[in-house]
Amino acid sequence: MNYIVNPRLSYILKEKGMTQMQLSELTGINQAVISRFDRNRQHMDLHLILISKALNVPIEDLFIIREIED
Repeated sequence: MNYIVNPRLSYILKEKGMTQMQLSELTGINQAVISRFDRNRQHMDLHLILISKALNVPIEDLFIIREIED
């Protein structure tokens, strides 16, 4: 089984009425890094933890994860 993983931080921020700058202030993560979150293929573990805690969502919710057959 393989997986397709797509980040969805922009959607979550919009849903919570929060800006990237507000999230940056809550997490200490540079706003430029947050702005690239949905385009990146790899994410730093610490950033995932800080963002999920700041948004009060499980790390898995930061992504859309789909299983595909080989």
